[in-house]
Amino acid sequence: MSDPHNVVNFASAEEKSRREAMARLLEECPIPAGERMDNMGLFLSSKSWARLKFMDFIYQQIVPLPGVVMEFGTRWGQNVATFAALRGIYEPFHRHRKIIAFDTFSGFPSTANEDGKGSIMTPGSYSVTPGYKDYLQKILEFHEQENPLAHIKKFELVDGDATKTLPAYFEKHPETIVALAYFDMDLYEPTKVCLENLKNRLIKGSILGFDELNEPETPGETLAVMETLGLRNVSLRRLPYTSRTCYCVVE
Repeated sequence: MSDPHNVVNFASAEEKSRREAMARLLEECPIPAGERMDNMGLFLSSKSWARLKFMDFIYQQIVPLPGVVMEFGTRWGQNVATFAALRGIYEPFHRHRKIIAFDTFSGFPSTANEDGKGSIMTPGSYSVTPGYKDYLQKILEFHEQENPLAHIKKFELVDGDATKTLPAYFEKHPETIVALAYFDMDLYEPTKVCLENLKNRLIKGSILGFDELNEPETPGETLAVMETLGLRNVSLRRLPYTSRTCYCVVE
């Protein structure tokens, strides 16, 4: 059985070996604990910085807009933690800018024919370690406490199949406007269903971000966008320093 924590990686054997060596350096970091957090830039590669710059760019686009941030397929939670930190930079007093992360926290519930036959297209792929949701909760609580209005909870982790939990969320929170939705589920059916559910919650200027469009290993995301939005009906854009992530502005 394949490792459910493994992901598609296009790095060469030499690159993988070098990154494993850097990971060991991180584990062995001799910087005192009180200073370690302020020096994490030591360990971020250009690839990591490029992804952070992309998230920073799309977040800046929504600062003038009302609405929440949603991520579909959050896994380890780096993006939602980044969005929480960016909220603290750009709009620390925006108490309505809630960040909502949707994930099964147990990997793919199932796959469809539209998802292709790639090595990761098996139930359980992209799972997380046991108890990880509670760990991520603590990380996001830290970000909350580091910024103003810390007494108001402005994030939520929604556990389960997003095709069911997203409609339930809107039913519970009928006031919701979505300023930014980021899709990283990799799969056809949940991406399509969530896009359909989002349509009436978007406004002109809302940002839709995608992690796997035009990716041969995960064709389902592109097919879901084709069938719900139509590729010629949206102006998809990318930034020059990332290879796969892209976004569009709702018009």
